[in-house]
Amino acid sequence: CAPADRAGVMSYVGNASDAAKIRRLEEQRRVSALEVEKQKEKLAAESDKSHIVAFASSKSEAIDAAASAASVGLQTKAQFAEKRAAVKQTLEAEAKARETADETLKAKEKDKKRKKQKKDAKAKLSFADDEEEFGGEDCDDASASAKRTKFATVGKNPTVDTNFLPDRDRENAELAEREGLKMAYVERTNRVKAELLEITFSYWDGGGHRRKCEVLKGDTIGAFLGKARDALSGEFRELRHATGDGLMYIKEDLIMPHNVSFHDLIVNKARGKSGPLFHFDVHDDVRVMGGGAAVEKDESHAGKVIHRTWYDKNKHIFPASRWEVWEPGKSY
Repeated sequence: CAPADRAGVMSYVGNASDAAKIRRLEEQRRVSALEVEKQKEKLAAESDKSHIVAFASSKSEAIDAAASAASVGLQTKAQFAEKRAAVKQTLEAEAKARETADETLKAKEKDKKRKKQKKDAKAKLSFADDEEEFGGEDCDDASASAKRTKFATVGKNPTVDTNFLPDRDRENAELAEREGLKMAYVERTNRVKAELLEITFSYWDGGGHRRKCEVLKGDTIGAFLGKARDALSGEFRELRHATGDGLMYIKEDLIMPHNVSFHDLIVNKARGKSGPLFHFDVHDDVRVMGGGAAVEKDESHAGKVIHRTWYDKNKHIFPASRWEVWEPGKSY
């Protein structure tokens, strides 16, 4: 082993190759140290040029700090103010440049996104791009024209029946027409109900006493019995204290309810056991049935007005035994 180095540091000395390796490593360390020093100086120089103070909490503080760093030594107030204005202008220009760069970047990103969305929508709506790719350069104009024509004609097919679809205008028109028809029907019905009708009847108390009475077609059987009582009460004593509810109207062997109107009987062409219920005068109606193969004689008999007390006493005796309450819709 070699003796210790007298330079104050113990060093190892080997053969020639080891010594060369040591010198090479020392040179590398020296070069690295120089590079580090150069980087530090470069960073310090760039920091002095930017005049930006990292610890500044506001724009005013940043300007003051940068102006103070740029003003070294004794200076007049005018010189300091001039340097401060220059620093302020520099910082504002840098901030504006950064804002412009950010806006430009955002605009580019937005435009790129818009083009991508447009391209995706175009790919979903049409296969024209594929056709143009396979068609080549010569078919560009024709493809573009065909594409414009295709999208220009897209719309409702006029030959398709759409009556089954909801249509507010059509529904309103139908509703207005329905209301108009309803009002016309009601007006016509009221006009018919206001017409006079002569009733030929017979007051029956075991014998017939024929009379006539005029009512409106819209009147009910109960209203007719009230008028009949008024006409008969002067002649028949038992009717002087009777009311319309105490009388009964028998038409074609059917007991007519008091709430039925003459208009309902006429409109529905109601029929009884022995004749029509919609004829209230006495007449013979001869109708040809089956093209003359048979003849039916339709006689309308005078209806009977009777007192309810008489009916309760004689309902088991003919003709009251044949009478029954009229039921609408029943075939007699």
